[in-house]
Amino acid sequence: MAKRDFYEVLGVGKDASDDEIKKAYRKLAMKYHPDRNPDSKGAEDKFKEAKEAYEMLSDSQKRDAYDRYGHAGVDPNMGMGGGGGGGFADAFGDIFGDIFGQTGGGRGRGGPQVYRGADLRYNLEITLEQAAHGYDTTIRVPSWDNCETCHGSGAKPGTSPVTCTTCGGHGQVRMQQGFFSVLQTCPKCHGTGKINPTPCGTCSGAGKIKRNKTLEVKIPAGIDDGMRIRSSGNGEPGMNGGPPGDLYVEIRIKQHSMFQRDGDDLHCEIPISFAKAALGGEIEVPTLNGKASFTLPEGTQTGKTFRLRSKGIKGVRSGYAGDLFCHVVIETPVTLTDRQKELLREFDQLTTEGGSKHSPQTKTWKDKVKDFFE
Repeated sequence: MAKRDFYEVLGVGKDASDDEIKKAYRKLAMKYHPDRNPDSKGAEDKFKEAKEAYEMLSDSQKRDAYDRYGHAGVDPNMGMGGGGGGGFADAFGDIFGDIFGQTGGGRGRGGPQVYRGADLRYNLEITLEQAAHGYDTTIRVPSWDNCETCHGSGAKPGTSPVTCTTCGGHGQVRMQQGFFSVLQTCPKCHGTGKINPTPCGTCSGAGKIKRNKTLEVKIPAGIDDGMRIRSSGNGEPGMNGGPPGDLYVEIRIKQHSMFQRDGDDLHCEIPISFAKAALGGEIEVPTLNGKASFTLPEGTQTGKTFRLRSKGIKGVRSGYAGDLFCHVVIETPVTLTDRQKELLREFDQLTTEGGSKHSPQTKTWKDKVKDFFE
């Protein structure tokens, strides 16, 4: 079968620019790539056809020969083709990145790749009071400074870094596997494009020294456990002039002896005596901002919850404070004297003689037990 015209294959005119030819090929390659069409023989044939057309038209010498003599001008068996150019490998390297999400670099034309530094995390433990009211503190984190001996070059004083012979100073090398072309960081210079034949003895060729630095951290009022504060530019330094990463201060709130936090609300247990629960009265409770009180009604049962509005925490994203929930726990007296026991027995007899009006829950429970067994 006769080959189709290469310009027709790519869908461009004979006066198309190199960029137009490249864009047309990229579009076809992404559409008919075998990895995107694993079960389509037709797509594979179209991909190979587009590949051949681009390989010829992307090379100026081959394109000139094709324009003058047609397919015969680029048929190696006819002896009329021009020199190879490598244009296909360059374009296909880009397309490979588009299909599989890989990002490449200068492809032999630019300098070393620039990389952003990694982010760092610092766990900071604070108290509930500090979280509620805000807190200013200082922390020490690892940092990197230029080596004072080599002034950041990584080379021994009196010497200079030299261009990496593996990548030619580009910081990347191209790995060819069949018709796949992949850019990888140079294993010899690790992406810098330079190597030090005689590295600095102070920094071992790294050009930088690890030190600790002190940072001021402002904890906003209302911050909650697990929230993070970003300190821009205080992460690890970038490579080849790239920007540094960020530092994230992650908050951990210590367990409180009295309060449990639930969002902007606080919860606490209030132990009261049996007599206080029966007689009622004023109960004074602590809060994170001083003292508060509420009225305990007569006959309060254990587990009863009282809500004190706006006595919780005003969160960092809230316009108002949460509430304080006081959970009543009736404490059973222990280590009683004989006289106390005698009074309790007398009291129990009097309440029993009074019937269910003194213990409505006990009466209801006994009725349920009776019904259950009957």
